[in-house]
Amino acid sequence: MNSSESSASISFTVYGSLRRYNTALLVCISVLYVSCLCVNLFLVLVIWVESSLHRPMYVLLVNLCLSGVVGSSSVCPHVIQQLLADRPHYTLSGCLTQVFFINVYSGCIFCILALMAYDRYVSICKPLLYHSIMTAARVRLLLLLVYLSLGSSSAVQVVLTSRLRLCRHTVDKLVCDSLVVANLSCTSSPVVSVFGLCCAVCVVLCPCVLVLGSYLHILLLLLRSSRASQVKGLQTCTPHLVTFINFSVASFFGVIYNRLSQHDSEAGVIFMCVNFFIVPPLLHPIIYGIKMQEIRQSVKKIMKRKIIQM
Repeated sequence: MNSSESSASISFTVYGSLRRYNTALLVCISVLYVSCLCVNLFLVLVIWVESSLHRPMYVLLVNLCLSGVVGSSSVCPHVIQQLLADRPHYTLSGCLTQVFFINVYSGCIFCILALMAYDRYVSICKPLLYHSIMTAARVRLLLLLVYLSLGSSSAVQVVLTSRLRLCRHTVDKLVCDSLVVANLSCTSSPVVSVFGLCCAVCVVLCPCVLVLGSYLHILLLLLRSSRASQVKGLQTCTPHLVTFINFSVASFFGVIYNRLSQHDSEAGVIFMCVNFFIVPPLLHPIIYGIKMQEIRQSVKKIMKRKIIQM
C-alpha cells in the first residue's frame, strides 16, 4: 500500500442518514462510552489496590476489562468524530488500524474467557492441584501467548487486506471491519478470505470448545456432589457463564448481520455497533462486581479505608 492509497478517503454514507439523530446519538454513545471506561477502570483499580485479589482469576478479569476498553476505544471516539464531522470519512490507513484493534478485541475476549473457564475447571475439579497448575508465571505466559498470537495474526490480516486495490470508496457502516474493506476491493481475494476464516476458527471456535469442555467436566462433577457444593459451584461459575453467553450472542448476531444483510438499516447499524462494542465491555465488570462476593467486599473495604482517612 503506497502513500496515496493509505491516504485514500473512505466515506461513511450511513452518517448522512443519521443527521436528524445526531444529538441523541452523540449523548447516548458518549455516556455509554464514558460509563464503560469508568466501570472497567474502576474494577481494574480495585483488583490492583486489594492484594487479596492478586490471584489468577482476577488477573484474567483485569485483562478482560482492559480488552473491553480497547474494543470500545477503537470504535466510540471514531463514531463520535464522524457524527461531528460535516463530511464523514476515514483514511484507508485509519480504517485498517481500526480493523486491527477490532480483531484483537474480539479475539482477546474469547481467548481470555476460555482461560477463565479453564481456571474455573481446575479450581472446581482439581482443587488440590490448583496452585501448582495456575501459577502466576503460567498465567502470564498464557496471556503473553494470547496477545502475541492475536497481534501477529491481526497484523498479517491487515497487511493482506491493505494490498487489495479498491474500486469503491463508500460504506454504509458505522465502523470499519475486514469484511467492509474486502467488499470495497475490485476483485475478491481467496488468500484474504481463507486467512480470515482460519483466524476466525482459531480465535472463536477453539476457545468456545475449551469453554464448553470445561463446563461439561464441571457439570458432571457437580451432579455427583452435595447440594451445598452444587450451589457453591454455580455461584462461582455464574459470572463467567453469563459473560461468555453475553459476548457470544453479541458476536453471533454481529457476524450474521454483516454476512447476510444486503441493505443496512439505520437502526440495524446502530444496534450492532452498540451491541458488540459497548454493551459487553460495559456489562462484564458490572456482572462480576455484582455476582462475586470478594469484589463487593473489597470495594466496601476500600471505601471504608478512604472514609477513615478523611
